[in-house]
Amino acid sequence: MDFLYLKSLHIIFVVTWFAGLFYIVRLFIYQAEAEKKPSPNKEILQAQYKLMSWRLWYIITWPSAILASAFAVWILVQTPSYLGMSWMLIKLGFVGLLILYHLFCQRIFSQFQKDIITFGSFKLRMFNEISTILLFAIVFLVVLKSTIDWIWGTVGIIGIGILLMLGIKLYKRIRNKEELD
Repeated sequence: MDFLYLKSLHIIFVVTWFAGLFYIVRLFIYQAEAEKKPSPNKEILQAQYKLMSWRLWYIITWPSAILASAFAVWILVQTPSYLGMSWMLIKLGFVGLLILYHLFCQRIFSQFQKDIITFGSFKLRMFNEISTILLFAIVFLVVLKSTIDWIWGTVGIIGIGILLMLGIKLYKRIRNKEELD
């Protein structure tokens, strides 16, 4: 298969994979929040979110992850010189983190399907930012490739992510304090 077709298919399935990862955590948040609703709303919402999550996870997210990875391997087999480039090795490290994130989402998904809700909506909102940070880091690495540019881009994105998470925590503390007063 032509290299540009492989690359296009890889990008398409990376986009759908990330879309699935972004939305599955939103569904987790909704399901966690539904846990606090009175009956029968709680049961109706929980059943709907479980169904939506199952469809998203097994019809879109998992197939996209597998296909994005398969096309990536195919590209690396066709162009093994990529493996000698530092930006690619770092990108693969971030992709490894993305796979771990995906597997952790699988764990949450499995628990939520069994009505085991151990995460609150706040923690899930924080968790959702990880995929955003990984997306930024991976895209900057692939597009910039230049050593200084991608290093500063990646450090900047990680720094912004840390500041964002600290800001969310600070906001939660202020809100909790105001509720107590």
